[in-house]
Amino acid sequence: MLIGRQIRAARGILGWSARETAERSGLSLPTIQRLEKYEGISPTVQERTLNDLKRAFEMAGVEFIGTPEDRPGVRFKVP
Repeated sequence: MLIGRQIRAARGILGWSARETAERSGLSLPTIQRLEKYEGISPTVQERTLNDLKRAFEMAGVEFIGTPEDRPGVRFKVP
């Protein structure tokens, strides 16, 4: 599961705007903006939405680390 902080961080290290993130993940801009507002997991988000977003970030080289409860973060994948 992704949390808002990880989404914001992933966008930051990639230099993506919220609009670009929406385009690359196939999600709407309002969805990206809504997900980023939460410090934790959005209570209304569908698992498929998070999977689409995670896949887009991972294809760009981002790795998600930790868990939502324990030191969540992001980094570039190590080859």
